[in-house]
Order: sequence, then structure tokens, then C-alpha cells
Amino acid sequence: MVTCVVHYRIDPGKIADFEAFARAWIYLVQKHGGRHHGYFPPPEGASDVALTLFSFPSLAAYEQHRTLFGRDPEFIKADQIRDASGCVIRYERTFMRPSPPSEAPGPPPGF
Repeated sequence: MVTCVVHYRIDPGKIADFEAFARAWIYLVQKHGGRHHGYFPPPEGASDVALTLFSFPSLAAYEQHRTLFGRDPEFIKADQIRDASGCVIRYERTFMRPSPPSEAPGPPPGF
């Protein structure tokens, strides 16, 4: 499993637009075989930092999902929410893997 962590710098005055963008991408990730763990915008105030995490069974599965960017009408529509509103100023992706895997049974050795 691979988890993509996206760090966003957002316009704090456009939280509603960011949340509309988030709903669209949660739907798309789940529709195309991923598991979305949610978006995490700031709860209040002027913070301009938000995060999202989503997972795919493998990096290859994520890359298959990425082939639809800019081609599939639903992906284009989701990006148009971001682009038209200007809610996202910048973002960067990092890939992580769970350790230990979430399906690890019982307590750790010697616990």
C-alpha cells in the first residue's frame, strides 16, 4: 500500500471552495480504487495550511489513477473547481507507506 500525503497552501477566504474541491476528489479517488482518508482544512482563523491523505494498493495503482488527469471529464471538472476559485495556492505530494501494516495482529513483541 502507498499513501499520498498532499500539503496544501490555500486561500483562507475560500474554504468553501476548497471543501467543494475536496468532495470531488474524495469521490474520484474512491471511484478509481483508492481509499480516501479525508481532507483536513484549518478549523478556524487565518491558517493557510491544509492536508489530505489517500491510499492505493500500490504505486502502480496510483499511477493508473493518474493517467486520467486532464483527460477524464470528471477529473477535469474537479480541477476546474480549484482553478476557477483560486482556493489552492500551492501543493506538494509526498508518498508514504504504513509501518507496520495496519493489518498487523496483536501487540508488538515484548509488549
